[in-house]
Amino acid sequence: MTRLPLRIAIRYLVSRKSYHVINMISGIGAAGMAIGTAALITILSVFNGFDSLVSQSLTDANPDLVIKPASGKVFQPDSLAWLVDDPSIIRLSSVLEDQAFLSCDGKQGLVLVKGIDEAGEEESPLQGHMIDGIWQLHRGDRPMAVAGAGLAAQLGLNPRFLSPLELHYPSRTDAISLANPAASLRSAKLGLSGVLSISSELDNKLLVVPIATVRELLAYETEISALEIWSAPGSAKTVQKALQERLGAAYRVLDRYQQNASVYKMMRYEKLAIYAILIFVVLIIAFNIYSSLRMLVIEKQDDIATLRSLGATDGLVRHIFRLEGWLVSLLGMAVGLVIGIALVLVQQEFGLVPMPGNFVVDTYPVVLRASDILWTVGGVALIGYLMALLPSRKI
Repeated sequence: MTRLPLRIAIRYLVSRKSYHVINMISGIGAAGMAIGTAALITILSVFNGFDSLVSQSLTDANPDLVIKPASGKVFQPDSLAWLVDDPSIIRLSSVLEDQAFLSCDGKQGLVLVKGIDEAGEEESPLQGHMIDGIWQLHRGDRPMAVAGAGLAAQLGLNPRFLSPLELHYPSRTDAISLANPAASLRSAKLGLSGVLSISSELDNKLLVVPIATVRELLAYETEISALEIWSAPGSAKTVQKALQERLGAAYRVLDRYQQNASVYKMMRYEKLAIYAILIFVVLIIAFNIYSSLRMLVIEKQDDIATLRSLGATDGLVRHIFRLEGWLVSLLGMAVGLVIGIALVLVQQEFGLVPMPGNFVVDTYPVVLRASDILWTVGGVALIGYLMALLPSRKI
């Protein structure tokens, strides 16, 4: 008895209807569900591919951990000297950074000046992201800078040009002169050694310079704003927990995700928005199933009367038509899953669809994730069930 509604629903699904328009509308509904499901799988996988590219660039550019003060902008590194002897830490790099005003050849803008120490200069992870120039923050006695690709494009900066970069920062120690405010600015001149590309967020504002230049510009002697840490492979979480427990509430120990929390949140929100838009499109397409099922109920009035005369309850009859409508959507979803997954795997393996323009990859990046398949199946199946539930309640 429990299988009877399903057997009758399958019979209605595969049998020819008296009115061909019912078959046509059902086919359109199933095809629409297939296209919507395939689109969900494909577009979410493309988004995952770009997400992985951004995450990889941030991972390569950022240290494993960063220690920052819980309050204030700078701190004295002397209290953390014991980190040098920690066997789980491979390398340390002191950082002093702040917003400053940059001018070059009449072009001006605010930049994030990041001063790194000598250890950072020698083995910086940014080195692998050079577009132009050589990683070099000193050339003779002259300090050099490396600019983000977006910043270089905005201000027309080029390592081949000889015009110096001029950094300006309001003096923290001197009183500001109302008669001549420019006299209260501290300034530094640098050459441009290269251009780097990390992420769109940093590329538009980052300028890497020697930490000594930033100390002179900001009037700090030994203070730093952050301490970057590279740990042994796979030990970042353990080291982060141990450091946070020892340092206490006075410091924050940030992993790579926490260092770029805003970027990762934005990517999650964008993916959620894409999923919501595509699910809404599937919902609109699913109204074809609703229409075909309403027409099928009208056509099968004689069958409904026969079932009732044989003892079928109204609940059983509703269940039959609910299953029939749901099977249409599930059939379309199954076909769409096969098509979507196949397209993603083919693109992943052979890269058939090229990336237009000058980009870091030649073809559209795709990453197939089980979570996306589960969300797609859950969303499409729920919509199909709702579209089958509504007309069956009219019986």
